[in-house]
Amino acid sequence: MPTGLRKKTRKIFVGKVPVGGGSLISVQSMTKTDTRDVKKTVAQIKALEKAGCEIIRIAVPDMEAAIALGKIKGSVKIPVIADIHFDWRLALEAIKQGVDGLRINPGNIGAKWKVAEVVSAAAGKNIPIRVGVNAGSLTKKLLKKYGHPSPEALVESAEEHIEILEGLNFRKIKVSLKASNVPATVEAYRIFSRKFRYPLHIGISEAGPAFTGIIKSSVGLGILLSEGIGDTMRVSLSEEPVEEIRVAYEILKSLGIRVKGAQIISCPTCGRCGIDIKGLAKKVEKRLMNIDKPITVAVMGCIVNGPGEAREADVGIAGGKGMGLLFKKGKIVKRLREDELLEALMKEIKICSK
Repeated sequence: MPTGLRKKTRKIFVGKVPVGGGSLISVQSMTKTDTRDVKKTVAQIKALEKAGCEIIRIAVPDMEAAIALGKIKGSVKIPVIADIHFDWRLALEAIKQGVDGLRINPGNIGAKWKVAEVVSAAAGKNIPIRVGVNAGSLTKKLLKKYGHPSPEALVESAEEHIEILEGLNFRKIKVSLKASNVPATVEAYRIFSRKFRYPLHIGISEAGPAFTGIIKSSVGLGILLSEGIGDTMRVSLSEEPVEEIRVAYEILKSLGIRVKGAQIISCPTCGRCGIDIKGLAKKVEKRLMNIDKPITVAVMGCIVNGPGEAREADVGIAGGKGMGLLFKKGKIVKRLREDELLEALMKEIKICSK
């Protein structure tokens, strides 16, 4: 994305990860384990770290979970955000346990003195607070005013929470305005982005299982990112959280914003295809799943577009009838039988990735 297109926002830090102010768009996820089970939670976070997760959010439903945050934080490398609702004591304990950020809506935790205690503790540790507005938890007042969780209702909810924090002279804030409805979410972020400079965490809430969730997230986040909106992001899926990370990077990669790992170009196949491109592409994708270095790999099935696409890739194959051509940096390396293509391609990828 050209530099000038990003919306200019304030820069904050979640641990050592910069958010906003032109920093790289960071990729987040949320643990799906019982936070009180430290061993399982740490194992899941480490798997996410390996997949490229840069910030992790953890639900804190009770004091036992809040106390567990210290051991979890001490066992992982990436910044930890405590996700808290209603009980200010959980926020205080999370700060005591060393978390790097809070996701807490100040208007939902009671009396002003309770909010002031949390804000004072967060400010004392340089911990940012994410105001997380969700269409499913708007106040009755806003629902009565707008009739439904409209984009304007989401923005007004965020404004109310921000006013509380600003009234306490706290500005290490980032904001999210999520709904499961893609157009409503996109419009809410657009409105907010025009009015404020606080960094934005973007996502589509309750996007769904893999198929529908990936489509909704890709469309919604793709629109926002293409308009320069978003400083950190999460793809919310009813799947293992590692899948959320993979999809997030693919969205960023497709827009040319961040390139991590392999970009695979493969044809959809048609009646001209003379080799098993679908099977071959799946095998290549699986074997390149954990590669970090950016590389473009073409897996093409016929003589129409195949040679051209393969030449433009770092490495690639273009299939013929029961055979294929292996390309590297635009030049033909060799002609191979179909059963030789996969290993020859992987060998060239390994060389290019060193």
